[in-house]
This record gives sequence, structure tokens and C-alpha cells, in this order.
Amino acid sequence: MTYLLFSYGTLRLPAVQADVFGGPVPSEADAVVGHVLGEVRIEDPRVLELSGIEVHPVLLPSSDPDARVDGVVLVLDDQQLAAADAYEVDAYRRVEVPLQSGRTAWVYALA
Repeated sequence: MTYLLFSYGTLRLPAVQADVFGGPVPSEADAVVGHVLGEVRIEDPRVLELSGIEVHPVLLPSSDPDARVDGVVLVLDDQQLAAADAYEVDAYRRVEVPLQSGRTAWVYALA
């Protein structure tokens, strides 16, 4: 089975994709509607080493009808989605969101 996973952060980075998925995954530009970006401090050593970033973006719902967050939609299989779940820290939870393209995708938002 394949899954759409919207990424607005470190899962777009080549080094992170290489480690988490074993290499680059198919992706295309899109946006999440009805959300804005906030920040979350990361303490997980593996995530810090892979991303090189201590403060990561986090998706937050917004009441602003024009709110949107740009990113990419990754096309993942079962193993890759499980690997993405394992990579994300407890500050995030996976939820479904509407995309600007009209599709729905999983995304990691604030837990």
C-alpha cells in the first residue's frame, strides 16, 4: 500500500531521507491549508544528528482562512511510513490534513 505524507520540515532533507528511508523518496510540492508553523525544541540525539537542527518546525491549526504551509508530499510504502513514525519525536503526532491540491495526506503535527 502507498501513503501520502506531507513534509514541511526535516523529512525533506536528503541526509534524513537516506537514513530514515534508505534513500530519496518520490515527492511533489503541495501545501497544507488551515495551518501555520510554530517551533518545537528537539532533544533526541539521533534526530539532532541527522537534521543538524535543534529547533524544528511544528504544524499548528489556524482559524485564518488564508493560512497555509508549503512543503512536499512524500509517497511512502508501509515500511517507510513506519520508519517515519519511528523518526519523529513525542512532540509530534501523525494526523490527516487537507492539502491545497485537494488531496488528503498524513502529516506530523503538534502532539
